[in-house]
Amino acid sequence: MQRPVKPVRRYDSRGRREQARRNGLAVLEAGQHLFIANGYAATTIADIATAAGVSVETVYKAFGNKPGLVRAIHDRALAGGEPVPAYQRSDEMRAGEPDPRRVVQEWASLATEVMPRVAPILLLVRSAAASTLELAVLWEELEDQRLERMTHNAGHLSDGGHLRTGRTLEQARDVLWAYTSPELYERLVLRQGWPLKDYGRFVSEGIVAALLRG
Repeated sequence: MQRPVKPVRRYDSRGRREQARRNGLAVLEAGQHLFIANGYAATTIADIATAAGVSVETVYKAFGNKPGLVRAIHDRALAGGEPVPAYQRSDEMRAGEPDPRRVVQEWASLATEVMPRVAPILLLVRSAAASTLELAVLWEELEDQRLERMTHNAGHLSDGGHLRTGRTLEQARDVLWAYTSPELYERLVLRQGWPLKDYGRFVSEGIVAALLRG
């Protein structure tokens, strides 16, 4: 009597990708919580894996090491709270908005969305950079990345002829870099308790006053 042939089980790649996505998200959320609550040095990959409900190997496979995980947490926070990343929304808005004041107001609005997410991570990296070489390197990379973005934005104001007389591209870049710094957010919002709307208005009005033609 011939035995029945067992059906071939199809490899469920979609299910595996979805599980990997959920695992990665759990690691990012657990890592962010533990790093901010306990500090960089005191938080281990094993701690994060336990909190995320995954294996240590899963964390290393997805993010490489602790600095790699911190970078991934930063990049996720920098994207903001919507499906389209904040930097992409900023570029699309800027391309379609002729009024430089409206552009600056929208930049400030994006800052109120992104800063509560990304500033704690940047401040964590800055603090850990004093004692950890890998985080010192990461801090410089993230600051250079932010400076490059502000150069890009300053170029838009300069190319459009919107800068006040005497303001150079480099000065515009530095003003934007200062007003979007995690340190400003830390002082006004985290330390002094400013509401986000007041912080956003301060950023917008300060940039307009410092850079744009009257």
